[in-house]
Amino acid sequence: QVQLVESGGGLVQAGGSLRLSCAASGRTISNYAMGWFRQAPGKEREFVAAISISGINTYYADSVKDRFTISRDNAKNTVYLQMNNLQPEDTAVYYCAARRSYLSNYREKNTYDYWGQGTQVTVSL
Repeated sequence: QVQLVESGGGLVQAGGSLRLSCAASGRTISNYAMGWFRQAPGKEREFVAAISISGINTYYADSVKDRFTISRDNAKNTVYLQMNNLQPEDTAVYYCAARRSYLSNYREKNTYDYWGQGTQVTVSL
């Protein structure tokens, strides 16, 4: 099994930046594609970003494409989400996820096998 623990969330003003970290244990993440999802109150969990097993390909939701960057450091068994120019609409619980599949449907939350418990990101005006 893979255990995922997110960190780096908090309260930030609009226009500010945060970097979320997802630390994995139990197994190396080198064999997993990794993703970030978020869920706001009353909303479904939505796709934010993903990175392929190789790290060569990245994918982003249109709402964050020019502001967020996903990366992975297999040596540290950690995945990151750099979030710049944060807006109140980004307020949500952010979840890290892992999957072994090589298929291209990275945006589909049901294709991921392991999930962290989430970290709260709150963006104030």
